[in-house]
Amino acid sequence: MEDAHVHLLELENDPTSAYFSVFDGHGGSHVAKLASRYLHKQIAQSEAYLQGRISDALIEGFLDFDERMLEDDGLKDVSGSLAVPLSIDHKPSNEEESKRIFAAGGWVEFNRVNGNLALSRALGDFAFKTNKNLSAREQIVTACPEVETCTITEEHEFIILACDGIWDVMTSQEVIDFCRTRLASGSSPDLICEQLIDNCLSQDCDLNGLGCDNMTVILVCLLQGRSPEDYLKQLQKNVTTRAGATNEEIFSTPSHSPPTAVVQEADIDSELIVPVEHCPTETETISMEQSVEEETNEIFEEDQLAEKDGTDGTEGTD
Repeated sequence: MEDAHVHLLELENDPTSAYFSVFDGHGGSHVAKLASRYLHKQIAQSEAYLQGRISDALIEGFLDFDERMLEDDGLKDVSGSLAVPLSIDHKPSNEEESKRIFAAGGWVEFNRVNGNLALSRALGDFAFKTNKNLSAREQIVTACPEVETCTITEEHEFIILACDGIWDVMTSQEVIDFCRTRLASGSSPDLICEQLIDNCLSQDCDLNGLGCDNMTVILVCLLQGRSPEDYLKQLQKNVTTRAGATNEEIFSTPSHSPPTAVVQEADIDSELIVPVEHCPTETETISMEQSVEEETNEIFEEDQLAEKDGTDGTEGTD
């Protein structure tokens, strides 16, 4: 298992902040494990973080952590790890990423950096950071993260972080819909993570490779000071009255209670998305409302029957 993750409901030196990361290890797990253990400490102890400049703290933390690893002779040849903030893919085929790669003396072949690495930002991978005339941000492969800020409001329900073992199989919207429907039906976050991975697993890894990669997913329910029971009631109301509409971004819609994190792994790489609600027209709302309410009621009825039978009534693996 090359992936690593960390989920902290409280930072050691800042109990008011939570921290969640998924690190997609490639060619080895060492850097991913180091990042999961120490990167958040590097960020939280930085001067920028102490001054409340969170975006700067994230950028400085990644670069400083990468530099510290570079100074360790035992790590110079270790393959790296990628943490992708939000849903932006840092791939060599991306126009802005390829500009930096070419400017640093690299090239892109078969959508890989120098024909080798399938990503363009990573911790480690020091073989791509050897140009002494360029800053750390300008190297062929850089550890500098792309930071986006999103203010969490009552309209945000949950956060999903997952590696590309998930995203190669399902779209962001499909994942959001998958999790949201099951949360509203009363399924536990850990069961939903398990079902999501099962849904992505391939029954035959001899085909095109999809569904055969390492898979890690974190589902963070944004309770926001309310009880899990109140969170569930509000989520069910949202799904019924607003047709459960969600779009690809970084948080889902309303929820309530202190942040809860659940992690599920499978050995078979990372993106953070937040669903933002689609705003249907009045006509759409009227036409969609009844069908969603009926669907939700069916789910609840199935769950009740399953409880009587002693079985799990939620959808399993295809």
